[in-house]
Amino acid sequence: MSAISDVRIYRAVSPLSRPIADATHSLSEISFYVVEAETECGVVGQGYILSFHYSPGAIAGALKDIRSIAAGLAPNETGVLARKAASEHEYFGHEGIQKWALAAVNVAMWDCWGRTLGVPVWKLLGTCVSRVPVYGSGGWLSYSVEELLDEVLGYVKRGFQAVKIKVGGGVEKDLERLRKVREAVGSGVKIMMDANQGMTLQDALLLSRKAEALDIFWFEEPIDHRDYEGYAILRSRSAISLAMGEREYGIEALKALADRRALDLWQPDLIRIGGVEEWLRSAAYAGACHIPVLPHYYKDYDVPLLCTIPNGVGAESFDWIDGIIDNTMRIEDGYAYPRSGAGWGFSFRRDALTPIE
Repeated sequence: MSAISDVRIYRAVSPLSRPIADATHSLSEISFYVVEAETECGVVGQGYILSFHYSPGAIAGALKDIRSIAAGLAPNETGVLARKAASEHEYFGHEGIQKWALAAVNVAMWDCWGRTLGVPVWKLLGTCVSRVPVYGSGGWLSYSVEELLDEVLGYVKRGFQAVKIKVGGGVEKDLERLRKVREAVGSGVKIMMDANQGMTLQDALLLSRKAEALDIFWFEEPIDHRDYEGYAILRSRSAISLAMGEREYGIEALKALADRRALDLWQPDLIRIGGVEEWLRSAAYAGACHIPVLPHYYKDYDVPLLCTIPNGVGAESFDWIDGIIDNTMRIEDGYAYPRSGAGWGFSFRRDALTPIE
């Protein structure tokens, strides 16, 4: 198999970019870093990171640093990449931005490997299902009520059967927004809420109890992701399922929460957790604990991966990259379908990429 001869880095901005906010972050733009790995035979694979406006120098620097580690490897040597990166990154730590860089290259190598073989990643890994339930995400606290309802109704018109909105703006305000969404979408659409760790345990308990009448499907990151005892208390006192995992760089939190029976849904972030193998490892551990997997954000990678595991229950959908890629994902009647093309089945358009030297 031809080795990787070049690794290139680009920046891209979503055509839907505008300031948005949740309970803990104000986001000035929706932007990404794209890693491109090319083999000596000219096969190109891509992987991307959702970066917003945060730490551009650190992200670019970490991506530049890992290029030399990936150079010369065959696209299938993702395990070799991980081992070499573990040695190189030990001094400054295996978590944080260096793991993001590792994951971006890992994802690009899987794309390159699939394209080299002419096979989709989800078929390389072995298939359990051929479609995945998907929910419409957003509902930002910065939205007016009119913007919020316009978004959720837009999802429903497109066939989505579940929507998620942000909470953490105050219990009564949250409840009013949830009520309006329930009235707008009716009883047949699932509603989820996400506090982005922005609530106290007391407020999370209060919101959970008051929101039960609205038939909320699950509550994501209600409190600090390190507060395992708080999650245990909340799960024991609320009828609403708890979801978390997107902030984790490994499975330690999953182990701790499973031991405490404090989690209903595991939400790995493909990039933060370290790439395809680590995502699959966490899903397998969750499965052994009888916890379903509902990953964070990266639907264009998560849908194919969810098709390869027995305990996947859904994917999160944003449209942020759709305007700058060459093949948008098929979503119909509340389900997303993995692309049939080789690798991940899509690429970022050249005119959307700004090179990072």
